[in-house]
Order: sequence, then C-alpha cells, then structure tokens
Amino acid sequence: MFNENPIEERLPYPTRPMYFSNGSSVEEFIIPDEDRELVLQQLYPFSPIPKLTDEMEDLHSGRKFLVRDFRVTWEHGMNYLVSPYYPESGGTVIDWVDENSWVDDEFDEEEFDDEDLDISENKDDDLPF
Repeated sequence: MFNENPIEERLPYPTRPMYFSNGSSVEEFIIPDEDRELVLQQLYPFSPIPKLTDEMEDLHSGRKFLVRDFRVTWEHGMNYLVSPYYPESGGTVIDWVDENSWVDDEFDEEEFDDEDLDISENKDDDLPF
C-alpha cells in the first residue's frame, strides 16, 4: 500500500477541502478508522510512535487532543500529519508534545562556579578582531 517515501507518496484516500480563516484551503484525506494506526506509523517522524489513545498537546493552539484525532493534508506535493486544530493554529506533528516531552531545564547555580565557565580576563586577547 505504501512505499519507502510515505510523506511524498500521496495517500490512497479520498479528500475534502480543509478551509482556513483567510479563505484558503488544502486537501484533507478522509482516513478510515481501521487505517489510522497504519497511517500514523507511516507518517510519524519521531520515535517512539505514540498510540492512538495517547494524549498530546498542540503547542500552537495550547489545546490537548487524542492522537487518533490527527489529520493528514496534501500540500506542496507532500502528506502533512497535523493536529485536529490545524485550520485554526497551524500545528503540525512537529508541534505535538506529550507530558513526557518536557525536560526540566532548571539551572542549579550551586552546581557550577566561574571556573566551570572558563571565564578569564585575558580571553578577549585571543579574538581575531
């Protein structure tokens, strides 16, 4: 059913127009429920592939959705895996996050001192300009 280039190979499903607030539209595939998992496996670009029952958040809209509610559009000669809120927010698969996606970025100043940063007063003397 699919070849090695699933993003560039047009999916074999009927389409309908998906309209945006500015009046433009793209083609949206009508994917049967029984094929949704296969399509997700073919188009999801990251690992691990989520389950259809997993909850994600569309970073552009700030809204949560179940993965099974994904949409696929045909634009610019490619299949695009997008969130259910794509017409309002523009969130594609790269904008999906789940609760395990967040990394604790807090910086503990006590773990580092100035020596760790290798800052010296004469460091500017090495610059070529």
